[in-house]
Amino acid sequence: MLHIKALFAAIVATAAATGADAQNVTAWRSPECGCCERWAQSLEAAGMHVAMHDAADMAAVKKTHGVPQKVASCHTAKVDGYTIEGHVPAREIRRLLDERPVAVGLSAPGMPLGSPGMEGGAREPYQVLLIKKDGTTQVFAAYP
Repeated sequence: MLHIKALFAAIVATAAATGADAQNVTAWRSPECGCCERWAQSLEAAGMHVAMHDAADMAAVKKTHGVPQKVASCHTAKVDGYTIEGHVPAREIRRLLDERPVAVGLSAPGMPLGSPGMEGGAREPYQVLLIKKDGTTQVFAAYP
């Protein structure tokens, strides 16, 4: 009986840890954009929870969340206080949350082919940029 109780406790602890590790992402997109849903699906496949909202004025959403126009993309998200702009891979979001730099967040400017949500066919090299509080950026990750 003691063995069963210990096994049950281990299962409950594992389930609780898994739930705690999942990140909640709130995202906004233009209602006619389909790649945003595919990006959200890539995050969910990586264990994140995404709540996607349609927004009629994406320029206002981007301004509210500190996205400089020069690094804008099609959708904007928030996760644990950081802004995520565009097709940023889940791996880089997790790294951001692990490292916790003083920054606005991350951006994959434009809509790079081959990035999460933009798969299917040609690929192009792209960078994920760290958006600093002063609006400047630096390369956070590069994808060939």
